[in-house]
Amino acid sequence: MRLRHLIDQTVRWLLIVLMTVIVLDVSLQVVSRYLFQSPLGFTDELAGYLLIWVGLLGSAYATGEKQHLAIDLISGSLSPKSKKYIDLLINFFVITFALGVLGVGGVWLVYTSFIFGQVSASLQLSLGYVYLVVPVSGLLIAYYSIDNTYNELHTATQ
Repeated sequence: MRLRHLIDQTVRWLLIVLMTVIVLDVSLQVVSRYLFQSPLGFTDELAGYLLIWVGLLGSAYATGEKQHLAIDLISGSLSPKSKKYIDLLINFFVITFALGVLGVGGVWLVYTSFIFGQVSASLQLSLGYVYLVVPVSGLLIAYYSIDNTYNELHTATQ
């Protein structure tokens, strides 16, 4: 539980910092474009990359808070026992996707980006750093789903 709290706090503060940087970046773009008639070239690219990080880390955090997107049309009409089984099955699929696609696929994406030396146009930043959020968020989603499954099973036995 202590690890979960530490991860929650870290992700929460990282999201706050990233959102603050996005707001400052976009504000700088607006000021430079309309007040100085000389837009800064890197601000659009930086905002896009930060938005990717916020979106993926935000989805991981939402998974931890059990606020992720869910269609509960069917599960809402099930008995509590059946609903628990459905929730466990959904968590299994989420873990499989997070580890397989985001984790393994994300590591491959980061690796190939570094190996091929892909850099962004304006910032000249290695795209491996931009894509690093994919496996990180995949691991976080898997961790949160495993922890939620454990908590679900633990409360089911009591």
